[in-house]
Amino acid sequence: MNILEVENISITFNMATEKIGGIKEYFIKLIKKELLYKEFKALDNISFTLARGDSLGILGCNGAGKSTLLKCVCGVYEPDRGKVTMNGTVAPLIELGAGFDGELTARENIFLNGAVMGFEEKFIRQKFDEIVEFSELESFLDVPVKNFSSGMIARLGFAVATLVKPDLLIADEVLGVGDAAFQEKCEKKMAQIRSDGTSMLFVSHSIDQVRSICNKCIWLHKGKLIKYGDVEDVCSEYDDWIKNHSAFE
Repeated sequence: MNILEVENISITFNMATEKIGGIKEYFIKLIKKELLYKEFKALDNISFTLARGDSLGILGCNGAGKSTLLKCVCGVYEPDRGKVTMNGTVAPLIELGAGFDGELTARENIFLNGAVMGFEEKFIRQKFDEIVEFSELESFLDVPVKNFSSGMIARLGFAVATLVKPDLLIADEVLGVGDAAFQEKCEKKMAQIRSDGTSMLFVSHSIDQVRSICNKCIWLHKGKLIKYGDVEDVCSEYDDWIKNHSAFE
């Protein structure tokens, strides 16, 4: 049985085509049905499957639909058409630390974020030292996270999000977290999770990272699926295309 099946999903956003002077003007135009929109098709009839134990890389330039696709898989967005079937538990590494409260300390946010992810307090206490050690933030536990850099927040978010072994790990550019040494640490952690049988969806702008982590790959361009298959075949074709085209085409 596949861990994930994505069948003919499409999603369209309405993009405003005029500048609105303020909230009052917005609501007046909304009531009068005078707002001007242009439809933007973020995903257009996308289909693929992910077998248990496989790692699927997602390549594409900015605006290709990579993050939108991940959010559809996670249930953040509901597709206009098609369906997503998940057969197992999911751990999303998307916008690390987005659920943190800036007024609370790192210590408090570990318990808050763990609770949001469905972990019991007893379990978080058992794993607390492991989280702190991995994040390398021992000296900042009682500092409000509003004073943290984005890299520090992402470190803490990654440490909490990878506490348990999910059936599917969804990672969006997470290996850009922190310095080179911490990136290597994150990559080793993800490799360990994969070796335990976890499947993965992995988004990265780095073709080399996708090659080293994944065995399958898809290439998205302007919301369309260009190629899906063996990682080396897709990466080679995408690499050739990048060398001959602007990233903004």
